[in-house]
Amino acid sequence: MRPRVAVAVAATALVGAGTAALAAGRYVSGFALKPSVAGPQPEGLIAVREAGKDTIVLTRTAASARHGVYGLVGIDTHATVGDVIEQEQYAVTRRLTRVQRGEIAPGGFVRMSAQAYCGDPGRAFGLDFTDVEVPGELGPLPAWYLPGARSTWVISVHGLGTTREQALNVVPVLHRFRFQHLVLGYRNDPGAPASPDGLDHLGDTEWHDLDAAMQYAADNGAKRIVLYGWSTGATMALWALDRSPVRGRVAGLVLDSPVLDWRSTVKAAVTSRGLPSALRPLAVRAAEGRAGLQAARQTDAAAPPDPVKPTLIVHGPDDTFASWDASRALAARHPDRTAFHEVPGAPHAAMWNADPKGYEEALRRFLTPLM
Repeated sequence: MRPRVAVAVAATALVGAGTAALAAGRYVSGFALKPSVAGPQPEGLIAVREAGKDTIVLTRTAASARHGVYGLVGIDTHATVGDVIEQEQYAVTRRLTRVQRGEIAPGGFVRMSAQAYCGDPGRAFGLDFTDVEVPGELGPLPAWYLPGARSTWVISVHGLGTTREQALNVVPVLHRFRFQHLVLGYRNDPGAPASPDGLDHLGDTEWHDLDAAMQYAADNGAKRIVLYGWSTGATMALWALDRSPVRGRVAGLVLDSPVLDWRSTVKAAVTSRGLPSALRPLAVRAAEGRAGLQAARQTDAAAPPDPVKPTLIVHGPDDTFASWDASRALAARHPDRTAFHEVPGAPHAAMWNADPKGYEEALRRFLTPLM
């Protein structure tokens, strides 16, 4: 009887370990697939030391000392800060550009955010826009439409862990270029229908919503379309260009911090939460199954198809969330139709924040022939 007991105990232990591993995999994969928590781990809290009319003094951290234009986000608070004015051992003084929501007061705590502005194009910049609904396969999709003098439309799609407010960083420059601009909210966004499983599929299903926006633009007079995506929004743009029935109207793509290798991004999402490296393979396998990205079904799921239209890639070597090497490799494969703008010192999807002037000049050079 003893051998049988030993076998039973061992089998029970294996089942228990397998169940625990499965549960752990599902748990950690949620850090990459749940829209509410997807994306890199938000950087740590920063204490506000002083707050004046035009300047703010923050406790010095790697984030608060980062050069560029960023948002300061707190509880019911959003402000925009400009570049660093002065640095001391424990404090950083930055230019305070505006407070859009709430109040920034000494003793409070904030986080640095790549989302420099909040609200909508009217509240953020005083620009004329219209709230529109794009008919999507799961239901109406909310979008902002900004009119322009050109027949070329830009359609913007945000990335993991953000909302369409991410596009506000570039709304003014696209308005100056006189494009018609559609800023899309898609499945699982506020005001948009939820996906059937409540998960983000890293662009593999979300591209259908971008396709709907492309059809909406075509139906409303768009002669040419530029697809503009951040993070997994860039992935959506690549899939839409490959699969959309109206892809013939696409004149070019702008890919900011593109997720070109979803497995690396899942691992990065897990790592950014400080979870053990041993859980990373479990997270990848769980994400693969939960998001329907099984290699047996879609062997190229890890790499969206290369674009066949003029493409601007904006990325930097300090992005630990989306593969910088994959972006460089994509640009190297197609030097004839790909422009590459490198932004050092920028975290994921913060390429504009780190160097607004350089970023907007790269946009101008790329978009001018597509106008």
